[in-house]
Amino acid sequence: MRLLFLTAETCPTFRADVAVLFGKYLPRHGVYSDIVAGRTPGHAGPVEWGAGETFLCDISGGRAKRHVETLLHGIKHLFAADRVRYQAIQVRDMPVLAAFGLLAARIKRLPFFYWMSYLIPERQIELARERGLSAGVMNFLFLWVSGRVGRALLYYVVLPQADHVFVQSERMLEDMAGRGLASAKMTPVPMGVDIEDMQPELLRPADDPRLVGRRVLSYLGTQNRPRRIEILFEMLALVKKKVPEVLLVLVGDTEDKVHRDWLRQQSARAGVSENVLWTGWLPIKEGWRYIMASEVGLSPFPRGFLLDSASPTKVPEYLALGIPVVCNDNPDQESVIGSQSAGYCVPYTAEGFADAVLAILNADDERRQEMRSGGRDYVTQHRDYRLLGKKLALHYAGLLRRPVRGNE
Repeated sequence: MRLLFLTAETCPTFRADVAVLFGKYLPRHGVYSDIVAGRTPGHAGPVEWGAGETFLCDISGGRAKRHVETLLHGIKHLFAADRVRYQAIQVRDMPVLAAFGLLAARIKRLPFFYWMSYLIPERQIELARERGLSAGVMNFLFLWVSGRVGRALLYYVVLPQADHVFVQSERMLEDMAGRGLASAKMTPVPMGVDIEDMQPELLRPADDPRLVGRRVLSYLGTQNRPRRIEILFEMLALVKKKVPEVLLVLVGDTEDKVHRDWLRQQSARAGVSENVLWTGWLPIKEGWRYIMASEVGLSPFPRGFLLDSASPTKVPEYLALGIPVVCNDNPDQESVIGSQSAGYCVPYTAEGFADAVLAILNADDERRQEMRSGGRDYVTQHRDYRLLGKKLALHYAGLLRRPVRGNE
C-alpha cells in the first residue's frame, strides 16, 4: 500500500504522529507514503523519510505567503499523482488543499482520506479574534478569511465526501458525529510514544548546573496562547511558599514574540522569575533529558471546544520516561491518568496544580516508584506506536482491501 500524503507540517517534523507513526512504523507493515509538504525553514540538508519519497517546497516569508506556496505545491503533486503507484490520497489538517485532493482523487478514481489532528479553521478564526489588528491588517484578514473558507469546505465538502476520516480522539469523533458525520466513517488515532526510542536506561538526565539543588518541575511543549501556561507561574508562586528551591523548566517556545514577552512579564509579576528556566526548543532527546531530571511533569491543556478533542502528547511522554504527571481534566488526559496511578488529574487552576505538585514532591519512595512503574507499563500496553502502527495498518488494509504484513 502506498499513500500520497499531503501534510500541513513542514519536514523534517517533530510531530510523532507523522515522523514516527508514518515514517517508521507503518512501513514495517507494508504501508508506505510519499510525503508532500514544505521544507522546514533552516533545514538545508537531506530529509530522512523511511516511508517513501519526499516532495518538498521551500517556504519563506510571512504566514500568507507560506500557505499559498504550500497550497500550490500540493495542488501540483495532487494532479500529477500516478494512480498506479498510489492506492489512496490523504490530506492532513489542510481543508482548502483537501478540497483539491478530493477532486483529484475522484478524477483518478482513488480513495480519499482526511486526517484531522486539530480543528484548524476554528483555531484560525479564534486567533484572528484574539490578535485583532495587532499583527497587521493583512495577517488578520488572512486568518479570518482562511478560517471561514476552510470551515465551509471542511464541513460541507471534505468530510461528507471523504471515503474515511481519521480523527485525533474519541472526543473528536463524538464532536464530528454531532455534526452529522457517520461514526462508522471515522477512526480515532490517539497520540503515542516511541518506546523503542525512549529507554530511560539509555538516556541520562540533563546535567545542567542550573538544576543542582533544585526541586525540578518540567513542561515540554508549545507556549502558544491557547495553552495558557501563565497559570503555571501562579502555581509556582504557591509551591514556592513551601518549597523555596523549586524550579520550573520550560522546554519549548512560541512563534508569537509578543506573547513570549508577555509570558516573561507574567512570571515576573508572579514573583517567580528566578524559579523559571526557559530553554527554548531543543532536539527531542535533549528535551527528554530535562524531563528525566525533574520530579514532576506538567501537562496543562485548558478546557474548551478546540482543545477538548485533542490527544496531548506530553502525558504519554512523561509516563514513558518514568516521570509522575500533574495534568488537567482534558478528556484524553483524564482517560490515561484515570486508568492507573501515575499522577494526578485536576482542574487547571493554580491551586489545583499546586496541591497536586506538592503531593508528589512530598510522596515517599514507595509511592514515587508506584507512579513511575505504573505509568510506563500503561504507555507500553496502550500508547506505544508499535501497537498503534499495527492497528492503523490493519485499518488501511481493510479500507483498501489489501494484505498487511509483519507482526511487529
